[in-house]
Amino acid sequence: MLNIALPKGRLGEKVYAMFEAAGYECPAIRENSRKLIFENAEKGIRYFWVKPSDVSIYVERGAADVGVAGKDILLEYHPDVYELLDLNVGRCKMAVAAPRDFHDDGERTLRVATKFASIAADYYAGMGRDVDFIKLNGSIELAPILGLSDVIVDIVETGTTLRENNLEVVADILPISARLIANKASFKFKNRQLEEMLARMKEQVK
Repeated sequence: MLNIALPKGRLGEKVYAMFEAAGYECPAIRENSRKLIFENAEKGIRYFWVKPSDVSIYVERGAADVGVAGKDILLEYHPDVYELLDLNVGRCKMAVAAPRDFHDDGERTLRVATKFASIAADYYAGMGRDVDFIKLNGSIELAPILGLSDVIVDIVETGTTLRENNLEVVADILPISARLIANKASFKFKNRQLEEMLARMKEQVK
């Protein structure tokens, strides 16, 4: 049985459609229910829905053989997994955003609010700036509006939320998309199944 961790939400639904098209369908997952685990014994697969930021933990610790995680999660937490394939869905970017009237004079400590402290630290490391990182878990856009931070580092998809809060992107850090990842032990012991899955999934990537 191959265990596959899918991120809950729109991204997970898109990714499941790719697995389905690749021949790994599980009809029960399409039913309207609150179940979290779905299996197709005939195909030898079991899917389960997890919080997107937790997918890499399930895969790293072997509860899942494979999973789908955003590149942001892989760069932020550095899970010990194999990154097999860029699925080319869930595309967005990590960026620095600031109020439209913000001017960075480079003299004083820059206050940066973010959920992604590791990515932000890597980005600013080479700049020789004094930076104060403020770790937040939600509504990052509020921080500069209320004077908690000067700028934010966050995922930007359409930019609508930024514009509605009078913020704008001032620097792009890196592009992000969903990646197919595998547990290292699973890749060794279930290699034939996983190599076949990888080949089929490659055909689904547009």
